[in-house]
Amino acid sequence: MDPGTRPAKRCSDLNAELGGNPKRSSWGPPALPVEPALYDRPFPFYRRPAEVGRFSLDAQRCYHGDARQLRYFAPPATMHPTPPFDLRHGYRDRYVRRDEGLREGLEHLLRGSQTLFWAWRGQVLTTPYERQEGWLLAVSLFRGTLYISEEETPATQLQREQRSETLKELTYMGYKFERYMCADTPDGSPDPTGVVNTNEAFCTVVRTRLGSHSLLFAGEVDCTDPCGPWAEPPACYIELKTCKELHSPAQRRSFYRYKLIKWWAQSFLPGVSRIMAGFRAPDGSVVALETFETMKIFQLIRDDPSCWKPAVCMNFCEAFLAFLKRVVTEDDPHLVHLFAWEPGHPVSYTRHHGGEHVFLPTWYVETMSGGRSPD
Repeated sequence: MDPGTRPAKRCSDLNAELGGNPKRSSWGPPALPVEPALYDRPFPFYRRPAEVGRFSLDAQRCYHGDARQLRYFAPPATMHPTPPFDLRHGYRDRYVRRDEGLREGLEHLLRGSQTLFWAWRGQVLTTPYERQEGWLLAVSLFRGTLYISEEETPATQLQREQRSETLKELTYMGYKFERYMCADTPDGSPDPTGVVNTNEAFCTVVRTRLGSHSLLFAGEVDCTDPCGPWAEPPACYIELKTCKELHSPAQRRSFYRYKLIKWWAQSFLPGVSRIMAGFRAPDGSVVALETFETMKIFQLIRDDPSCWKPAVCMNFCEAFLAFLKRVVTEDDPHLVHLFAWEPGHPVSYTRHHGGEHVFLPTWYVETMSGGRSPD
């Protein structure tokens, strides 16, 4: 074992892949349970998110501290596009894929920000109800602030490297849908014939509070609605999603239970007000559009006692943040706690000093330390 690593209780298989020790440690807080019943209580305090920054990533994945990559919502006249959107068009010859194996961590967020930093994708919120996908978060305490960066689990890496052609094409369809729904200017029209380049992105930086925890995090934004009911960010932003066409009440119930929770989690915390879904036929054409207001999604599931509850998700997130603060107490940018979760297990962690898991950039650490490397 690496002498810089101290083990805590965690799932044995993931532990082995990360070089940890499955034996329970006698130091530090115990692992964090995730059962929904433990968090089934009133909704916690959550302050309305406020945008405090924004940045763009261009076609070469270069950072720009502006909104040059922000696109504008330009939906068709009806919720049943005619002719239907062809989401397969351009997959073979007009698709530039970002290197998903490249570890970016908080690099872009730190360039635009001066609390608790987090690159947000919503996976922690859904943990009490998730049955398939685990997660891995690297956490460091530096100058009184906790920094949280997502890492790829070994299982996720394997899935990415062995992704089938069908799954690759489905991923492309999601990006292609954005080409049909967005324009480059507020009064422009979509150009679905353009190149789909997944290096490009516009991100909002949001500040908020969950219970006693101040949060600052970044999230990628698909578009803004220049004619919508909410003029100010982040409420003016819209998330665009695709899903296979639903043909029965049973399919819709399954959609509410397993898919909509992830859409809600990704949009609720950063304050994105609406989700526009494109429902696709087997041939890849979008046959119907449907809008979901993020704050009203709970109305679709509240009568189903076996479905997920937003309050459970938020209470778990609050408990997880409190767990981080109890565990990560040593102020050292080179000390990384890896918090891991797999379905059927509690949240657990290991300690790593130096090495591959360090994620705070040297330039940032030296800048925040007054030009000196910390001890």
